[in-house]
Amino acid sequence: FSSRSITDLRFKFSSASTTTSMASPLVHEVLPPVLSADSEPPALFDGTTRLYVNYQCPFAQRAWITRNAKGLQNEIKLVPIDLQNRPAWYKEKVYPENKVPALEHNGKIIGESLDLIRYIDANFEGPALLPDDSAKLAFADETIAYFDTFLKNLFGSFKAEDTVKQAAPEFDFLETALSKFDDGPFFLGQFSQVDIAFAPLIERFHIFLLAQWNYDVKEGRPKLTKFLEEIDQVGAYKFTKCDPVNLIKSFRQRFL
Repeated sequence: FSSRSITDLRFKFSSASTTTSMASPLVHEVLPPVLSADSEPPALFDGTTRLYVNYQCPFAQRAWITRNAKGLQNEIKLVPIDLQNRPAWYKEKVYPENKVPALEHNGKIIGESLDLIRYIDANFEGPALLPDDSAKLAFADETIAYFDTFLKNLFGSFKAEDTVKQAAPEFDFLETALSKFDDGPFFLGQFSQVDIAFAPLIERFHIFLLAQWNYDVKEGRPKLTKFLEEIDQVGAYKFTKCDPVNLIKSFRQRFL
């Protein structure tokens, strides 16, 4: 990568339309500073609802998107944690698993990103992130159940002899899944929990495979191309996107 191409990539992946989904209120918020080992804890369990995240973590991003999509920026306070220099109080007093995301709500802590998507959707006001349609609900369960396989296979492809050949079937899976319903560009037609579950990792794999292997996952996949275009117009997601340059550097260090 030249410095010119790095700059172009950051612009390409950070630019998005200001059009927003009805299910994702557009709220410009000033993000709080990251808390590290030297930071004092907030006033824990004082009745404030807090979402502990890391701005670069795709799993924390899921809960963050859900919070935004429900319009809960004022009801759920973001608390970003430095995962490379974690405050001891986070493990000792908040979440013994010492991971993000975690939600402090009604005097208890809820963790695990997929659980938090469901919990925030079910326990807070705001647009519903699942439809009433039984066929769509069944497909949502089926698609999310495949996520761990999707993730394992793509991370495994980074060290394969032919990364593109091994990675391609996972994006074919996405193309097929996105073709199931024709009433919108997302997995269930309209923006839902399924998009929240997959989008942070699709975002990262799209960036990294293009940068490292010059493999554009959109090529020959019109449904996935449309999905990536439309998800960038969802305000709830747009403001949580990772920095592509930091992402590429991090993935190279971790996986190559």
